[in-house]
Amino acid sequence: MSNSSPLPALPLTLEGSWMLHQIFRFKQPEWGGLESLRKRLMVRELVDQLRAWETDQEFPSAVFTVVGHKGDLMVVHFRKNPADLYRAELELSKLSIGAMVDQVYSFFSVVELGLYESTVKLYRSLLDRDLVPHTEEWNAEIKATLERQKEAMAPRLFPTFPERRYICFYPMDRLRGEENNWYTEPIEERQRMMHDHGMIGRRYADEVKQIITGSIGLDDWEWGVDLFADDPLVFKRLIYEMRFDEVSAKYAKFGQFFVGMRVPGEHLEEVIVG
Repeated sequence: MSNSSPLPALPLTLEGSWMLHQIFRFKQPEWGGLESLRKRLMVRELVDQLRAWETDQEFPSAVFTVVGHKGDLMVVHFRKNPADLYRAELELSKLSIGAMVDQVYSFFSVVELGLYESTVKLYRSLLDRDLVPHTEEWNAEIKATLERQKEAMAPRLFPTFPERRYICFYPMDRLRGEENNWYTEPIEERQRMMHDHGMIGRRYADEVKQIITGSIGLDDWEWGVDLFADDPLVFKRLIYEMRFDEVSAKYAKFGQFFVGMRVPGEHLEEVIVG
């Protein structure tokens, strides 16, 4: 089998922490009608729960306020598996403040690292050795490579929340239109475009920390993007510049954007109640 043979279409990925975004809105006038002391007791109960979660630094949770009409609070969880995410969701709903909010949006996904460049190199090397795609020997080589890379990439696969004040979260798809269809492009072409796309992000690496999650088969969108920065203007500049990149200009579809501010537990009562 020659190196000119078509490469398999599927890019390899590495998966890490499971992730859940929950967007809440306070019920009005129920919340507004509560006495200040009652509100404070509810928030303190929430803070206690956050502190209990924070004891597990490997899989933490965090609270953000949400700017605009789309919600009031965004709670984001990292966990080891979906069952742990469900437990966190259930624990949150059982708090007394749970009766005062409506969950207006959620997004379920898993931290994902796309390996376009290394995938193309690996596929070509296996074809050069005359291995046939999807055979037992081929699959063994793929598995061994992924295991090595997962160990090396562990800090990126199992992240904590960056120490930045602002968050920008949005879901997205790759276009599957009649004229432009990401999934019908050869893997080498997708790899080229993703490389150019990634070079833009690297220019903002000192200002923005990014976490990409995969949600194909898990939620209504294919990926989730979390950006963290101390200056929210960076979100606008980065995303605007990427609009002119081929990947975004031709193949990207975006969902709602949620922008918020991180609220440490010790300041939550002050922010919510005043």
